[in-house]
Amino acid sequence: QVRNMATLKDITRRLKSIKNIQKITKSMKMVSAAKYARAERELKPARVYGTGALALYEKAEIKAPEDKKKYLLIGVSSDRGLCGAIHTSIAKTMKSEITNLSNAGKEVMVVGVGDKIRGLLQRTHSNYFLLTFKEVGRRPPSFGDASVIATELLNSGYEFDEGSIIYNRFRSVISYKTDEKPIFSLETVAGSESLSIYDDIDADVLRNYQEFTLANILYYSLKESTTSEQSARMTAMDNASKNASEMIDKLTLTFNRTRQAVITKELIEIISGAAA
Repeated sequence: QVRNMATLKDITRRLKSIKNIQKITKSMKMVSAAKYARAERELKPARVYGTGALALYEKAEIKAPEDKKKYLLIGVSSDRGLCGAIHTSIAKTMKSEITNLSNAGKEVMVVGVGDKIRGLLQRTHSNYFLLTFKEVGRRPPSFGDASVIATELLNSGYEFDEGSIIYNRFRSVISYKTDEKPIFSLETVAGSESLSIYDDIDADVLRNYQEFTLANILYYSLKESTTSEQSARMTAMDNASKNASEMIDKLTLTFNRTRQAVITKELIEIISGAAA
C-alpha cells in the first residue's frame, strides 16, 4: 500500500510537470503561428529581390574560371532552436560542400549567419570560419540586416572568386528544402565572356551592382529561412502539445487504476478486520 501511495505521488508530480510543459508548447505554437503569418506575408515581395538579383548571373552565364580557387560558403540559420532539423540540415549540407570543394582543390572559407550554425560547425570546422553573425532570428530580418552582413563581408579583406549561400527554402507550412544560390566576386563578373564584349560598362557600375546583388540575395535567403524556421517551430510545438496530451491521458488512466487498487485493498482490509 505504501508503494502504491508513493506511485500515486510520482504520477501526480509527472502529470503536473507535463501539463506545465504543455502550456509552454501551446503558447510557443501560438507565438510561432503569428510570426509565421507575418513571415509568409513578407516572403513574396522578398522573393522579387532574389530572382531579380540572380537574373544577371543566369542571363550572362557568369561562372568562375576553373583556375580560380577561393570559394566562399555562407550558411543561413538563426540564434533560436526548437524548430526540428532546420539548422542541422544546413550544417549537414555545408559539411558535405566543404569536403567536396576541398577535395576539388578549392580554398574554402565559411561565413555563419546565426549562432546555431556556428555551434554546429565549431567543433569540426572552426578553422574554416571567416565571419560569424549573431542576433539573427530574434526579430524579422530586414534589408538593412542583409546590407550589414554584405558590407562586413566585403570589408573583411577576403577576396573570394565565387561562392554560394546555403539556406532553407520555404515550400509549404509543413515542408522546406535546403537550397543554395550562387554569388560571384566583382572580378569574376567583370571577366565574364558575355559582359566582356561591352566596352562601355563602367567599373563603378559593376561594383555597385555586385554589392547590391549580394545584399539582395542575402535578404532573400534570410526571409526564406525565417519563414521555414517559423513554420517548422509551429509544427514542432504542435506535435509536442499533441504528445503531451497523449502522455497526460495515459498517466491519468494509470493514476485512476492505481488509486482504485489502493481503495480496493483498503476496503478488503476493513472487511477482513470486521469479519475477524
